[in-house]
Amino acid sequence: MLFKEIAYGPIHSRRLGTSLGVELMPLDHKLCTFNCVYCECGWNEPVYHPQLPTRAEVRAALETKLKEMVNGTCQNGTCLDVITFSGNGEPTLHPDFLGIIKDTCALRDRFCPYAKVSVLSNSTQLGRPDVVQALRLCDNRILKLDAGTDEMMHRIDMPVNEHLTVAQIMDWLAPFEGDFTLQTCFLRGEHAGKKIDNTTPSELEAWYSAVESLRPKQIMIYVIDRKTPEEHLEKISRAEMERIAAPLIAKGYDVIISA
Repeated sequence: MLFKEIAYGPIHSRRLGTSLGVELMPLDHKLCTFNCVYCECGWNEPVYHPQLPTRAEVRAALETKLKEMVNGTCQNGTCLDVITFSGNGEPTLHPDFLGIIKDTCALRDRFCPYAKVSVLSNSTQLGRPDVVQALRLCDNRILKLDAGTDEMMHRIDMPVNEHLTVAQIMDWLAPFEGDFTLQTCFLRGEHAGKKIDNTTPSELEAWYSAVESLRPKQIMIYVIDRKTPEEHLEKISRAEMERIAAPLIAKGYDVIISA
C-alpha cells in the first residue's frame, strides 16, 4: 500500500481522527531507515537515486488541498483534525524537512488554524539538529519504539543501520523531556526463521522500563491492521492490549489503544 500523491486524503485515522496526509518520500516505492515486518508499504526497494518531492512541490500540493477543503466541506478548517507526515517511509529523511514543516505550519495557520501538525517518525533521524528543530515546531511528535531490547527491536524493525540500539534511540528521545507520544506496535509471529514476540514478560519488562525512563506525555499502542509484507504475523487481541496498558494507566500515563 503506497501513497501516490504528495497531499492525500483526508482520511480517517484510527489514532488521529480526520487526517490530511503529506508524503515526502518517493511516490512509487518505500524509502525508510527501517524495514519493519509489519509495514503496510511493504519492503524497502534498492533504489539508489530516489526522486523526492521538492519543498516547493510539497508547499504547492498542500496549499491546493487545503484551499479545496476550506472552499468545499470545511467551515473555518474545523473538519480537519490533523495534517500528518508519514506515508511511504520515514518523512524525516527529507533533506528539507525543517523548511517543509515551517511551510506547513504557516499554511495551517492560514487555512485550518484548528488542525494539528503531526509527524509519525521511527526516531532514527533524531541525531540531526534540523530534524529535532522541525519536530519541536509540530503539535504532535509521534515517535516509535517497538521494543525494549535490541534483539527484538532488530527482529521487528530490521533497521538499515545494523548497529542501532535501543539505548541510542532513548538517548535521542530524552531531550524532548517527555513532550512526545511514544508509539509501539505489539505483535507476534515469525520472520526468517526467528520468533517475533514483544509481548512476553521479559520483553514487556524491558519496554516498561524504557517508558518509565522516557516518561512520554502520551503512549500509543496498536496492532497490525492491514496486509503485512511478512505473512506469518499475529494480530494481538484487544483484551491483551488492555492488559499491556493497564500497569501504565495505573501509574497515570495517558495510553491510547488502537486494536
